[in-house]
Amino acid sequence: MQIECLFFGPFREDVGEKTVHYETTADTVGELLRELEAEFPSLEGRLVNDEGTGLAGRTVVTKDTKNVTHLEGLETPLEEDSVIRLVPSVYGG
Repeated sequence: MQIECLFFGPFREDVGEKTVHYETTADTVGELLRELEAEFPSLEGRLVNDEGTGLAGRTVVTKDTKNVTHLEGLETPLEEDSVIRLVPSVYGG
């Protein structure tokens, strides 16, 4: 299935573009994030935590405008043409 992935901030720099139409066999958001970490090595460890149980740091991932932490987390199911937005943690002073 095809998923639209929108990358923000440093993630956009890592991927090289804001929007990627990504062909995947992933059934869940977690599976997709692991695929993206493998496809784009500079994202490795920045999307899924080391234990593989949740998002890394304060990364925000939404599926069709809803934060996945308010859905089923990494187990949130994907559907054809889902829109996934990936926003990194932002620190400042």
